[in-house]
Amino acid sequence: MTLVVEGSNGADRTFRDETSEQVGGSAMTGTLPLGRVAGIRLGLHWSVAGIVGLIVFVLGSYWLPNVFPGHSAFFYWLSGAVAALLLIISVLVHELAHALVAVRRGVPVDGITLWLLGGVSRLRGEAPNPRVDLLIAVVGPLASGLLAGVFAGLAWALAALQAGQLSVAVASYLSALNLVVAVFNLLPAAPLDGGRILRAAIWSRTGDRFKAAVWATRTGTALGALLIAYGFYNLATRGYEGVWAVLIGLFVIQSAGAENKQAQVSAALEGVRIADVIGVALAPIAAESPVRTALTVSGMHGNSALAVTDADGRAEGVVTPEQLRAVPTPDQERTTVRQLARPVSEFESATADEPLTGVLLRLRSPGSSSILVLDDERPVGMVLGTELNRIVTDRMARPHTRSGAPGETGAPPGAEPPADWWYPGQGPRR
Repeated sequence: MTLVVEGSNGADRTFRDETSEQVGGSAMTGTLPLGRVAGIRLGLHWSVAGIVGLIVFVLGSYWLPNVFPGHSAFFYWLSGAVAALLLIISVLVHELAHALVAVRRGVPVDGITLWLLGGVSRLRGEAPNPRVDLLIAVVGPLASGLLAGVFAGLAWALAALQAGQLSVAVASYLSALNLVVAVFNLLPAAPLDGGRILRAAIWSRTGDRFKAAVWATRTGTALGALLIAYGFYNLATRGYEGVWAVLIGLFVIQSAGAENKQAQVSAALEGVRIADVIGVALAPIAAESPVRTALTVSGMHGNSALAVTDADGRAEGVVTPEQLRAVPTPDQERTTVRQLARPVSEFESATADEPLTGVLLRLRSPGSSSILVLDDERPVGMVLGTELNRIVTDRMARPHTRSGAPGETGAPPGAEPPADWWYPGQGPRR
């Protein structure tokens, strides 16, 4: 284990600034929490209102009245609202399929967020092998295909029972939409599930995760360009109908680019553990210790930050020298470090043996997020966000040999460290 101790005041100031924001929460701002399923956090982004409004408007004011005339406006709009709600539930089922299989195969999931263009499953690690990668990817389209069959069966049953036309229409509409989602997601282009299936296949054949990811992102960029071209063609010939294709194409290109950066960073950091990059040692101190004692302990360890621990030595939080010195001298004896400490929940935690790439997937923004390193809930040290930026830039700039691929570099030949190298999770899944 390599421990680099940095107890300078400069490091302390950086630590204080970086921990001023809480780490965690949703990957998207403006998200309404929906609770948990099997421990997986669910969230609803405000942009979902866009797709819900569009479906309700198109069905309630245009498609249903034209195809099934003779009903009151109230039932047209109600049918549109029911269809929109069931579509959102269908997307959630698709994402839950990904998440539940990932958890079952040992890949933690931070949460699921539903938004304008579908859903985002935020994985907290990478698949350990191509088989797991394939299983996580394929189960989403499979779930959507099964839903398409369920809604088709429901439409048939409603028709056989001579239920209302609008009920049959909504069930048929949802069957068709779920089938479209399943087929579209099977296109072999990242970030779609088909792109991940392609990645798993190339990875299995070549043994090179990086090469597989690059090919998947290239096909994603190509698909995005085709969708944009198709959208503009429709805009020129059929009006507003092409807007949706343009939006999806832009989303695919952006996500494919993000995954390409992720692949570069993962390749460059392969084999790097948290223990290799600990930059700040934490001296332990009991939670009930007065500030005056804490200042002495901090000074004995080079003005380092302190890990506030309970009676069993488990970390409760972290306190910096600046926080300690800010306490007026008359209050330093009766103020405890527990009163000042930032709780552990405000930091992303990791164990020393964890791969750095896996921890990066969990961070909101490494440039402003610090990692608290624990060993059986006992503090070991800290990794500063600024250090993460430096480490990634350094590893991207120099050649590294990937395990199992002699002579190959950790980043592609001539690759420059991307200015915005960080990637929030493994990319959206639709």
